[in-house]
Amino acid sequence: MLVLDHVTMKYPTGITALNDVSISIQKGEFVFIVGSSGSGKTTLMKLLLKELDPTSGSIRVSGKDYAKLKRRDIPKLRRDIGMVFQNFRLLKDRTVYENVAFAQRIVETPPRYIRRQVPSVLTQVGIGDKYKSYPKELSGGEQQRVALARALVNNPSIILADEPTGNLDPKNSWDIMNLLDEVNKRGTTVVVVTHNREIVNAMKKRVITLKKGVIISDEKKGEYIDED
Repeated sequence: MLVLDHVTMKYPTGITALNDVSISIQKGEFVFIVGSSGSGKTTLMKLLLKELDPTSGSIRVSGKDYAKLKRRDIPKLRRDIGMVFQNFRLLKDRTVYENVAFAQRIVETPPRYIRRQVPSVLTQVGIGDKYKSYPKELSGGEQQRVALARALVNNPSIILADEPTGNLDPKNSWDIMNLLDEVNKRGTTVVVVTHNREIVNAMKKRVITLKKGVIISDEKKGEYIDED
């Protein structure tokens, strides 16, 4: 499903963000990626979204070799990857409905399907009654639910979540993680970058720990470990 094979990423500044990293994530897995700032987590997510190309090594997602993808194929690839960000990245001048519908319009989903799918996914994440609201009218937890709905609306096989609880209080953090767990149980592969030690230790999922661009631990039912 998702394979990095001896991936190294060096930036023009000379910084090596990832060094000879190999990861294999199977379809339907739930995986936490943890590590301190500067460990390479953000770079890893950008590589998986094909926002960056590795300096060396190979990446395959859903059977597609990233090195062989043409530029015109990238939007189709990203249609199968839902992304959830820490800062929500919602369109402030559009309603909840329009924010989620936008994710379908950019992949040219027929309007009749959008009208059916958007209310369904908003109900799934618990904010079906907020479809007319604007982001500024929502709490942080509600905004993250909108972001999750937007990631889910195209029925991707993979969800990538970059610090999805970073701006949330404990209750809303758990609400979002429970939603991601439910999505995973329906067969979607979920990869979460997080600093939330409590959630990682409680959920007992696979945990991959990065330190200075190198994997130092990969445990099937792991915990958030100190890197020193």
